[in-house]
Amino acid sequence: MRRAMAFLKVLRLASVSLLFLPLSLAWGYRPFLATDAAVADPKELEIELGYFTWERDRGKNTFITPKVVLNYGLIRNLEAVAEFDVEEAPHGSVRLEDPALSLKAVLKEGVLQEKPGVSFAVEMGPLLPSTARGEKKVGFEGTGIISGELSPVMLHLNLGGGVDRMDNNPFVAWGIIAELPVVPKFRIVGESTAKILSVSLPTLQLSWALSGIRRYPTSSIDAGIRRGISRAAPAWMFTTGLTFGIF
Repeated sequence: MRRAMAFLKVLRLASVSLLFLPLSLAWGYRPFLATDAAVADPKELEIELGYFTWERDRGKNTFITPKVVLNYGLIRNLEAVAEFDVEEAPHGSVRLEDPALSLKAVLKEGVLQEKPGVSFAVEMGPLLPSTARGEKKVGFEGTGIISGELSPVMLHLNLGGGVDRMDNNPFVAWGIIAELPVVPKFRIVGESTAKILSVSLPTLQLSWALSGIRRYPTSSIDAGIRRGISRAAPAWMFTTGLTFGIF
């Protein structure tokens, strides 16, 4: 427990320290579960940092701080992605949740690369073991992503699947993000996601999220709320976060 708490303090200190590094414009999609068909520029590190997430399910509260997604541009149209979060459960224990590594590649340049038509990308990689009970195996997930514009709305469609960390059971997942510019540098974004956790015994996680995202010259700040629709999904989530890039 002491080691976990010390690890959490180090992560929080590192999160603050990152703010003093040289920054560049970032276009991440924190705090959503789905993503867009774009990648970081070569040799650029994009950081999606969730300062605080509150999750309420079955009358119990879980606090997630921080939630981190790192996107590093390897070459043109290819990035490496690493992500994890640190959760403090209702009984007070701190644990590492949902660690994963993946590669994301843009296969067709489009609107997100300032070219005509839709953008198409794929992302795939291992789901690493976590400290949660029963999630000690290595899983895998792959996703296809299409981004397109139906003016004035930008849409991002995700469809994928894989095997989980628990018993390597297959699952299917999909998501859709719709973003609407309201005023310059501010947009409202909604997301709907679903995950079928087992083909033999379907368990559906379905949720809907709404966020406001404010752009700044070198970063963006977001706040959002997520509502679970199915019984398998958390009832409520509230998130805040920051996205920025480092040269």
